[in-house]
Amino acid sequence: MLKVYLSGEIHTDWRARIVSGAAGLDVTFSGPVTDHAASDDCGVAILGPEDRKVWHDHKGASLNAIRTRKGIAEADLVVVRFGDKYKQWNAAFDAGYAAALGKSLVVLHPPEHAHALKEVNAAAQAVAESPEQVVAILRYVLEGTLPG
Repeated sequence: MLKVYLSGEIHTDWRARIVSGAAGLDVTFSGPVTDHAASDDCGVAILGPEDRKVWHDHKGASLNAIRTRKGIAEADLVVVRFGDKYKQWNAAFDAGYAAALGKSLVVLHPPEHAHALKEVNAAAQAVAESPEQVVAILRYVLEGTLPG
């Protein structure tokens, strides 16, 4: 069983495309909380309110880091998606953390981000441009078969 952590951008369906494309493969997926409001507000919802936004965000980021660290540490392979809409500082951090732990890393982003992500790409075992390429990587790793 291959354990895959799906990190990064939460505003598109890329995770669902990978999960559905990998149906039938011996793989399990995990990832961050993708409900943006829940992710942002988990700290104050659990630990109590904050008057200042910086501490509100700090509490949420700290709780989310527990989940992220656990997921990456337990994964055999980490996929990190960099999206178009927002700066993905958390995704870059997750990619670096996975690389530091010696995890197999697949980076997923559009071609126009290649220059900005050149150091992240250099740490990865593969750089994909689509969720379907990630599925093909998983299939190759698990079964040794090529697309088509």
